[in-house]
Amino acid sequence: MLERIKSTSPNVLAMRAVGKITDEDYKTVLIPAVESQIQAQRKVRFVYVIGPEFESFSMQAMLDDALFGLHHWRDLERVAVVTDRDWIAHAMQIFMPLLPAKSKVFHTDQLKDALAWAAA
Repeated sequence: MLERIKSTSPNVLAMRAVGKITDEDYKTVLIPAVESQIQAQRKVRFVYVIGPEFESFSMQAMLDDALFGLHHWRDLERVAVVTDRDWIAHAMQIFMPLLPAKSKVFHTDQLKDALAWAAA
């Protein structure tokens, strides 16, 4: 499931992945939250925490993630991925140069730094 993380800044949307992330999580939690943030702020500064509570993504959730990124390509202003998973950090390092948004990877013990960076 995806849980919203309270941020100190109203212009930052922060989510934590817990357990297995499914298609339903994208459709009922992430996409509505991003679209609400776009309406309120015009751009999204997104912090995505994929830490020890995370288990996996369903295949449909991975497809949803790719489609979500394409659909909101220009709506993302900053993206911080906070993770303790090397494979996620490495994948982000590969894709970050392709994103129009400023992007950065943080370790799970740097959540406060990631939230501050996203808000800056």
